[in-house]
Amino acid sequence: MRYDQRDRNRLVFGVPAAAFRPSPVFLALVALFVTSGVMAWNEYGNVRFDVFLFVVSGWLVSLCLHEYAHAVVAFQAGDRGVAHRGYLTLNPLRYSHPLLSIILPVVVVLLGGIGLPGGAVWVDRHEIPGRLRHSLVSLAGPATNIIFAVLLVVPFAIGVDVLARPDFWAGVALLAFLQVTASILNLLPVPGLDGGNVIQPWLSPQWRRGYDLMAPFGFILLFALLWNPRLGGWFFDGVFAVADLIGLPDYLYGAGLRLIRFWQG
Repeated sequence: MRYDQRDRNRLVFGVPAAAFRPSPVFLALVALFVTSGVMAWNEYGNVRFDVFLFVVSGWLVSLCLHEYAHAVVAFQAGDRGVAHRGYLTLNPLRYSHPLLSIILPVVVVLLGGIGLPGGAVWVDRHEIPGRLRHSLVSLAGPATNIIFAVLLVVPFAIGVDVLARPDFWAGVALLAFLQVTASILNLLPVPGLDGGNVIQPWLSPQWRRGYDLMAPFGFILLFALLWNPRLGGWFFDGVFAVADLIGLPDYLYGAGLRLIRFWQG
């Protein structure tokens, strides 16, 4: 990243202050999320398109915060390089794999209503001492999704009148459901995903070598697991069970999924 002289003179832990400044891209996503939420609330124009913008922009904001959580914990654990790589600006264009981090998750949301985990900030593990710190870096992202899910479910837990603004609340419910699916997917012990990376530091050297060989194919392995009828069935049974447990109305997130597919009429 490039910094002007004033930024160079303002250091935080030896890093220019601009490395911590939210990017215009992220701020634009937040603005779109808020604006589309207001539009959906007021049923302005094509409400299905309003909900589409609300859910997609909200999902992208959560992806940015998911990756930011990884980066900020890595920074605190000792990897100052995440700041210089732009990961602490919340700019999704700084991710290692924008296709996997942004485009593919959005496509999967639209087609299948699944919060696919994105790809990724690169963390220099050699700069982070201790296995526990490595696991905490990996756990930080899914923890963000869990917090999002809980916050989004709160209105339903306190008995909000969803009939007053059914389309808006359908969008909120779908966002919450996406966070639930993302949380569970990210915590699966699959090589290359956050859940696998949590346990990787604790493996024996032999198992760790095997894990590292499989990690680049984590997404392929994940799709293979979900494609298997039995394993995929178990996964979705678990997702629906968790959604029911936290009080997420299934009819609402189902309605939200239908709404965001505005092109289907």
